[in-house]
Amino acid sequence: MAKSKYWIAFSSIEEIDSSFIQRLYNYFGDIETAFNTNDLSSIDGLSVKKAENFLRLRDKVDIEKAVDKVENRNIKYLTFDDEKYPQMLRNIDNPPSVLYYKGDLFDCNLEKTLAVVGSRKATTYAKDALKKIIGELGGTDICVVSGLASGIDTTAHYAALENNLKTIGVIASGFDYTYPAANKDLYKKIEENGGAVVTEYYPTFEPLKFRFPQRNRIVSGLSYGTLVAEASLKSGALITSNLTLEQGRELMCIPGLITNPNTEGIYKLLKSGAALITCADDVLETLGWEVKIEQQNLFTLPDLNEDEKLIYEALEIEEKCVDELQAFTKLSIDNLLMYLTTMELKGIIKQVDGDRYKRVAPVNYSS
Repeated sequence: MAKSKYWIAFSSIEEIDSSFIQRLYNYFGDIETAFNTNDLSSIDGLSVKKAENFLRLRDKVDIEKAVDKVENRNIKYLTFDDEKYPQMLRNIDNPPSVLYYKGDLFDCNLEKTLAVVGSRKATTYAKDALKKIIGELGGTDICVVSGLASGIDTTAHYAALENNLKTIGVIASGFDYTYPAANKDLYKKIEENGGAVVTEYYPTFEPLKFRFPQRNRIVSGLSYGTLVAEASLKSGALITSNLTLEQGRELMCIPGLITNPNTEGIYKLLKSGAALITCADDVLETLGWEVKIEQQNLFTLPDLNEDEKLIYEALEIEEKCVDELQAFTKLSIDNLLMYLTTMELKGIIKQVDGDRYKRVAPVNYSS
């Protein structure tokens, strides 16, 4: 604790980042000396203005109060010089100076961590494909790491929890904020099921836009490889993909439909050498991991008739309204509504937003 308080005090200064803290720490070789110094003139490349700004901000910090704000919120933390600090994260460029967390970070297997990233507006196809792969990893000691954002991130975390896998969520704010608010329950479920929610940000720091790309280096940095489930050419997932390669980690992609603009980023990555992933075995082969994979239990409906299969296929990419389903299937409105009702009762589709329908689970037609 004697030295930790200086790391926390540094991280409580919102106007500086971890790269600045690391620069001072590397120069002085001691975090207490780095924090208390009044002479930064000998550090090459550090402008007088930036040095003076830090000293001005530093003098306003009450170290004990800064620590109390963390501990009073029951937030755990690891500082960069802590021997328990994750080695994979320590090795990246610009590692977090402090890693704040809730849950049980050390109940997760940090030797088998898989990052999952993708679109926030993911299609049903992408979500189903990701659920399939994570489902096949169920029962192993692999830990799924993602960013707790909507879309693919949320799907990855829930799929991990549903398949008894530990999961780590990396957020882009301090713990005083939950973003998106809709994931408040997911935060709790991760913490309560042996996983952890982590951040480099002091508790009072807001989820500002620029913090999300910074968060991505931690998602990839904690992981041995990154699996991209869906990404357009402008997707933030491509930032994480580039960071993955810069960090010397494995990059993997789930292929999507070529007619979907959200897969353009995927095929760009695949053309650049990313591993193509269609099942859990592909992930294990790419990462060189040996684990026992239990047979996936597909949702089987032996009594699914041809018209019901047609309706299910129509919902492959995204949810559709009744009119869209009728145009696709060419069924009469009476028959269509009858099949929608029976399929909903069977639990393979569900009604959302009025007259719109979406898939619930993948179906194995062959059984």
